[in-house]
Order: sequence, then structure tokens, then C-alpha cells
Amino acid sequence: MGLAMVALLAGYLGLSWWVGGVLLAVALVVHLRWGTPRCAPRVLAPPVRGRWMALTSPVDHVPSQGTHAYGQTHALGLVAEDGTRPDIAWRPLSRPPQDFPAFDMVVYAPAAGTVVRVHDRQRDHRSRNSWPWLIGSVLENSLRELKGPAGLLGNHVVIDVGGTYVLLGHLRRGSILVTNGDRVRAGQPLARCGNSGACTEPQVRMQLMDLSHPLMAAGLPFVWGSGWKSADPGFEGLPETWRPVEITGPDVISAVQAGPMRDYPGEVRRT
Repeated sequence: MGLAMVALLAGYLGLSWWVGGVLLAVALVVHLRWGTPRCAPRVLAPPVRGRWMALTSPVDHVPSQGTHAYGQTHALGLVAEDGTRPDIAWRPLSRPPQDFPAFDMVVYAPAAGTVVRVHDRQRDHRSRNSWPWLIGSVLENSLRELKGPAGLLGNHVVIDVGGTYVLLGHLRRGSILVTNGDRVRAGQPLARCGNSGACTEPQVRMQLMDLSHPLMAAGLPFVWGSGWKSADPGFEGLPETWRPVEITGPDVISAVQAGPMRDYPGEVRRT
């Protein structure tokens, strides 16, 4: 795809347009036929604790973010839902990130591994959870993409978990506790939830990739193991969109095994 784009741009310099056109056609065929990895899901731990809800989930749609780019095919977007989260409205146009319960909540390592990438330069912006801002964010996100993957994913950490790479994104600037080369254990605090990158409100992005850099990575499937859906501690899967779940973490699952699963009917905020 990259070579095709270069060849098409070179058409302005006198190179035949047929070269770029043929390369682009071949690239599309390869991508559509062989471009999406197919493998068994990797079992990981939830990266957050408490009551959270998926805004985007591969359970309901793949690619979950509407694109395969930047390793986002099976990405999971999580927001805290404790009953105080502001809903979408016409006013105010935006809110400070501190108005949302997810902001500054701890983000944990979903598996043991080695930190291979840390980005911590994006500011935490105000929310985009009003109708005017949601419409305008289409253009805004296109401009953010000019910065590369970090413009969309915000501050993020990438962990090598043994042949695959977990990315945790939209983190709060200045909150990341690890650096490149650090060994981390599953459940270790890594950073805090922020509102950096292309997100409408403070949230945590989790995705699994085949390469460490999201620019060229393909997204891989993953599931959560123990530590959530307390009525069935052995359940492996992911949350559905708009259905809050209680996440306890794999280290304390035994304390809630006897409790009923909480479904929170009628309490979903669709922003």
C-alpha cells in the first residue's frame, strides 16, 4: 500500500500512473485476501478495576473502531460508568476531563512482559461529548492522524507479552510509571486513564498487535480471563458495548465468586 501511494504521488513527477494503479490494485487484493490475521485469541487480564463499560468492542463488530489501521481491528475502548458519567447533550459544548469518573483511574498491566514503547507527550484535552463537537470531531481526527498513530491513540504504552504486543492508550500525560526495557508483571500499575488522542471522553484503549509499532501493525484477537463477570469466574470473553460490568482483577476473583452477576439494566449511557 505504501509503495502504491508513493508511485501514485510520483505521477506528478512524470512516472506513469499505471505503475501506481497496478500496485494499488495488487495491494488491495493482498490485504482483502490475506491481510487480516486469523488466530486463536490471546487470554489477557482486564487493565482496569471497578465498574466499566465498553464504548467499542470486537464482540459486536470487527473492526471495532471501523478500521484495521494502526492495529485497531480488535481494539476495546473502556469508560468508567459509576452513575456520575455525563451523558451526551447539546450543552455544554465540552467538559474538563475531571468531570468524568474514568479520568485518573489506575491502568494495570494485562500480562507479564517487557515494555517496548512509551509515548507521553499528548495533552489531555476537554471532552467531545456534545453533538456539535461529535460532528466536528470527524475533521479533528483527520488532522490528528497527521501526527501518526500517537495523534489518534494518545499517550500509550506497548508491552511485549511474548510474540505479541499489548497497547494501552489514551493515558494521562505524565502518569506513565514505566520506561522502555522495564519488566512488568500482570496486574502491575502502569499509568492512569487520560483523555489524550482521538477520544470523546476519558477512556482506556486496549488492543493486541503483531508488531510493536502501531503504524504497521495488524490487530489480533484477545479475550479477558478471570477477574470479571463474577458469577462465572472461569468465563473468557470481552464486555459487550453499552453493558457495564464489574471488574475485580484476577488477584481477587475468589472474593466475589459467590456474588450474583450485576447486569445494570436500563443504566447505559450511549455517548
